[in-house]
Amino acid sequence: MTTDLDSRKTPFKSGYVTIAGAPNAGKSTLLNRILGEKISIISSKPQTTRNRILGVCQRPGAQIVFYDTPGIFIATDPLNAKIVNTACGAIGDADVLLAVVDAAHPDPAAEALLADKIGDRKLPVIVALNKIDLVAEKKTLLGVIARWSERRTFAAIVPVSALDGTQVEELIGAIVKALPDGPPYFPEDTLTDATERFIAAELIREKIFRLTGEEIPYASAVTVEAFKPSAEEKRVSIEATIHLERDSQKGIVIGKGGAMLKRIGTEARQDIERMTGSKVFLKLFVRVQKNWRRDTKAIERFGY
Repeated sequence: MTTDLDSRKTPFKSGYVTIAGAPNAGKSTLLNRILGEKISIISSKPQTTRNRILGVCQRPGAQIVFYDTPGIFIATDPLNAKIVNTACGAIGDADVLLAVVDAAHPDPAAEALLADKIGDRKLPVIVALNKIDLVAEKKTLLGVIARWSERRTFAAIVPVSALDGTQVEELIGAIVKALPDGPPYFPEDTLTDATERFIAAELIREKIFRLTGEEIPYASAVTVEAFKPSAEEKRVSIEATIHLERDSQKGIVIGKGGAMLKRIGTEARQDIERMTGSKVFLKLFVRVQKNWRRDTKAIERFGY
């Protein structure tokens, strides 16, 4: 029997929210800020994210399932084409689309490409104007707001800073408002569906992006051949391989006397230890797979 009190209960809201935007707009930083945990790797270089990353945000009366996606850009090789297809496919799977725009460094061409991918889809679209902490003049932000306001009707346009958290809670509120009614998709304690093995590989790749230059980050992939936790010893043993395209790149990644490889391993190990809560023994190998970014079989083998 339904009482008047039951009928006045606020329905639970849940849904999938795809985070889309140009490379380096701050999508992964924003997701990490919302979740309060690092599940997506970040660097100052564009095109760091290559996979669709799922993150679950719990709020009173709501569960938001985020998809962090690779940046949308004009692809020039098979790897990048697959990466962009991953991002565009995630847009089609969303209940709500969160378009993240770099408000500090306006790029009308990148914004137009993102707007074209959004098109006239019949779903709520929220625009997060990110990096407002770096906006020097108010008129710059007002110009970006005006440009997006003219494109279509949005559920909300929210200026935010993923770096310092400014207005992130307001953004979450706008997302919850746009969600459909429905039950939670995941248990309350779920943060992501990514395995620790996958995140370990991503953390190693993040260090390559942060510590090396030029074409090396984009020519690198990481696979984990062994991931062996020992509950008794509170230790995880990991063997991983860094794949590159040329011998010259291999020499740079290893470094003089192995110094660069050691630094990559040390910084990755520290992050993996924070993730697992265990001591980590990390062994890295470096191999050359010539022109793997143009080899569809290699791309699939490396998890893209």
